Amino acid sequence: MSDPIFWLGLSILLVAVSLTAVLIAALPALQELARAARSAEKLFDTLRREFPPTLEAIRLTGLEISELTDDINDGVKSASGVVKQVDLSLSSARKQISKVQIGTHSVVAGVKAAWQTWNGYPNRRKNRSSERLNPSVQAPFEVRDRSRSEREAQDKE
Repeated sequence: MSDPIFWLGLSILLVAVSLTAVLIAALPALQELARAARSAEKLFDTLRREFPPTLEAIRLTGLEISELTDDINDGVKSASGVVKQVDLSLSSARKQISKVQIGTHSVVAGVKAAWQTWNGYPNRRKNRSSERLNPSVQAPFEVRDRSRSEREAQDKE
């Protein structure tokens, strides 16, 4: 047993048996790896075919969303303008109503005064005649001469 060729042959035989065992054990794993590679290749082909149209659809959807957003913004702005116009119209209507109320109150007060004057005129005539002073009781009325008042003004200066 000390023959080196024997040991060399035995070592080569053991290495060959080990390699065969590894190869037999690795064959199913390699077959599964090949099957996974084919599946991945099919997936990549499908993605290559379907991905660009999907991306295009997503891009178009984004554009439509931005257009809708712009339309909504325009609608909100126009609604805001309408609300402002309605507010201005309401405030204008309020001002006009207050003017009409003031005018109506003035007319009503004028009509009341006219009615009271119309109905109370004979009574007042009687009252006024009694209220008048007798000529003997009246205060003297002084009529001044214009030239005299001018002279007094010059004297004061």
